[in-house]
Amino acid sequence: MCTASEYLRANHYFGRNFDYEISYDERVCITPRNYEFKFRKIDDMKSHFAIIGITAGIDEYPLYYDAMNEKGVAIAGLNFAGNAVYREIEEDMVNVTPFEFIPYLLSQSESIEDVKELLLNLNLVNINYSEDLPLSPLHWMISDENSSIIVEPLEDGLKVYDNPVGVLTNNPTFDMQLFNLNNYRNLSVKTPENTFSKDLELDTYSRGMGAIGLPGDLSSSSRFVKVAFTKENSFSGESESESVSQFFHILASVEQQKGLTFIDDPDLYEYTIYSSCYNTNKGILYYKTYDNHQITAVNLNKENLDGDSLIIYPLIDEAQINFVN
Repeated sequence: MCTASEYLRANHYFGRNFDYEISYDERVCITPRNYEFKFRKIDDMKSHFAIIGITAGIDEYPLYYDAMNEKGVAIAGLNFAGNAVYREIEEDMVNVTPFEFIPYLLSQSESIEDVKELLLNLNLVNINYSEDLPLSPLHWMISDENSSIIVEPLEDGLKVYDNPVGVLTNNPTFDMQLFNLNNYRNLSVKTPENTFSKDLELDTYSRGMGAIGLPGDLSSSSRFVKVAFTKENSFSGESESESVSQFFHILASVEQQKGLTFIDDPDLYEYTIYSSCYNTNKGILYYKTYDNHQITAVNLNKENLDGDSLIIYPLIDEAQINFVN
């Protein structure tokens, strides 16, 4: 399970919590412009926009979980078990596998409008990366500084939704998640009036009472409501440090701690393995991990983007503690 969000201040920020029970040696991976993307069913791509993101620990191909290109388009893939449907090859369509989806779009899109054009004839085909790495059931949040969309491969076809709230979690489908926000329209950051009874004097005994009823559990539908409320009402200064800090606080509102989300194995619990934050205007990826709360940054534009080999930075996962005495 996972949560994705965006946040607009002086710059546009995009990122996610990656929640899972097993780490696959995640790393920051930069794909320069002349790295050759090899696709299973369409022509290989020898040159393209540069991409930065977080991938699985596979050396031979950038299996991106989330990423951004040099033009400011960002994508995150989130678990969509029970709903995602991948199809057989269709000769009159562009047949792309789900693990190629992020490279295919980011390699050639300068905006969400470009993404929408590429999606018109796209067919997500049921081809595994390998026997050891089968496909994950996914849907995707895709954003630039001007707009955001959700892409879901469903039984009745590939659905593309405009995303006015700028967040995504997991099941159910996005249209149902969005409709569910109607049930929380009474929430506020302000102390509510007493509408319970005109004959009872009810005290405002605490700050934060406007948010009474805001879900606090870790289910995907509850996380959707909570992160949407948090993001919509978040405020920070315009500086980079304030904006990045606030974005990580938005994600922290729905982070998962070890021990709270049980998996069908006595030793496995889902938890937030990492949190990412992309400044899509400046090309910077920030991240934190479960044990390392210090923010680490990788700047796409400080690399040789005209190269042809992947640039890898392993995630710093051990706690970084700053002693002051």
